[in-house]
Amino acid sequence: MKILITDGLSKEGLELLSQHPNIEVDLRKKIERKELKKIINNYNAVIIRSATKMDKEIVESLNDNLKLIGRAGIGVDNVDVRAASKKGIIVMNTPSANAITTAEHTIALLFSLARNTPQAYRSMKEKKWERSSFQGTELYGKTFGIIGLGNIGRLVAERAVGLRMKVIAHDPYISKDIKLNIPVELVEMDEIFKRSDVITVHTPLTAGTRDLISKGSIDLMKNGVIIINCARGGIVNEKDIVEGIKKGKIGGVALDVFESEPPDFKSPIFNQDNKIIFTPHLGASTQEAQMKVGIAMAEQIIEYVNDGVVTNAVNMHSMSHDILTEMQPFLELSEKLGNFMGQICKSGVKEIILEYSGNVSEMNVAPLTVSALKGYLSPIMSAPVTYVNAPLIAEERGIKLKEAKVTSEEDFSSLVTLIIKSESGDFSVSGSIFGKKEPRFTKWNQHTIDVIPKGNVLIIENDDKPGVIGLLGDALGKRNINIGRLYLSRKNNSTDTESALAFISVDSPVSEETLENIANLPQVKSIEQVIF
Repeated sequence: MKILITDGLSKEGLELLSQHPNIEVDLRKKIERKELKKIINNYNAVIIRSATKMDKEIVESLNDNLKLIGRAGIGVDNVDVRAASKKGIIVMNTPSANAITTAEHTIALLFSLARNTPQAYRSMKEKKWERSSFQGTELYGKTFGIIGLGNIGRLVAERAVGLRMKVIAHDPYISKDIKLNIPVELVEMDEIFKRSDVITVHTPLTAGTRDLISKGSIDLMKNGVIIINCARGGIVNEKDIVEGIKKGKIGGVALDVFESEPPDFKSPIFNQDNKIIFTPHLGASTQEAQMKVGIAMAEQIIEYVNDGVVTNAVNMHSMSHDILTEMQPFLELSEKLGNFMGQICKSGVKEIILEYSGNVSEMNVAPLTVSALKGYLSPIMSAPVTYVNAPLIAEERGIKLKEAKVTSEEDFSSLVTLIIKSESGDFSVSGSIFGKKEPRFTKWNQHTIDVIPKGNVLIIENDDKPGVIGLLGDALGKRNINIGRLYLSRKNNSTDTESALAFISVDSPVSEETLENIANLPQVKSIEQVIF
């Protein structure tokens, strides 16, 4: 793998990558955008930090050579993730490596605001003694509101609890019923605004979080509220907080991140003496954090190169090596089920349903669903379909996707069923894992079957009469096509005794001419060839 590194990486991370026999590293610090666009298609992966912008224009210029974008840090707002996903490019970050550092910086800014430390220092540098001007606020017993209870948010909560503050938090992705290891009350967003003496945000910048702290939410807050943003610029509306300070609503603001970086120093936010303090995006800027993110990204890349394991991806499901090993047979099965349907069901698909029963239902089945979707789309798409872009392609084609864990009386320890709802009707295929982790198809619509999804398989609906199988064998034999495996089936619980189904595995692909000749046999009702 050839890797471009544009914003630098810790020496420890660089050493790990450089020592790998199958990785070639090209370090290009402070590369110009024009040059980046010119050379990036020569690489299989790119590692960036915050300076390089992998925006829509850059991403859409990429060819199929680039497989991975690694963001050495937590935020990926400088990457157009949707555009990358459409291209089938994995986007991964290192969400935990700088979590402690950012949490500590949040608490440092909290203390600085509460005790006016930067303002007092500046006054002393000007040889002034202004004790009465910098009276502070005691944090003990105050209500500390946290928006976003991920890695960083939880670490901030732990430290606030240690200060004997009352901690409340809002995170839409965490159930109120979940038991946390720290005394944090989960509340609705409005309660954060109404009850908090201090508010800190620890969320990514998305359409839903942009201007989260703005006039409407500020109006709900207590008079004298303290606001801290060490997450992403744009979550806090800089114009509105200035107005909040002028009206006396906001008691103090600490900003480590800005709507644009570097910020416009002519902005009114820099004229609110003693009310706003700033740091130049230092949340992750410690020696320890820089080393950790470098090592973490290097290890994730190496794991991907060695084993195909994807860790901390933001646009696909991540799995450890152990989980991947356990799930691999079912991933293969799910993809083959989808691939089968993609070749058989040629009419417009409205909905795809994945049903899981038995032991497999106890797994995280989301990757299996995506695998089935990838399998289904691959035969019908001209562009490459990956685990990354398959959900987006389905969305763009108006295909609804559902998954369900069901209880059934099936005779298998695990069963995966793929149901297609199309313009020409409903179709279903089921499969399980046999013996030495071998995928098998066990049911096709109303037919019980035993089919190994491998190589070339003919699916023939024929008259249920003596001599038909002989005719089929003869037709294939005359064309020097050898039958490797044959399975015959009648419909389950059906009074239809006039037709049967044959699944015939053959050693070589069958030509269109041969398929047509077999289809023209009076005993044959239909024939399809599926190639796995």
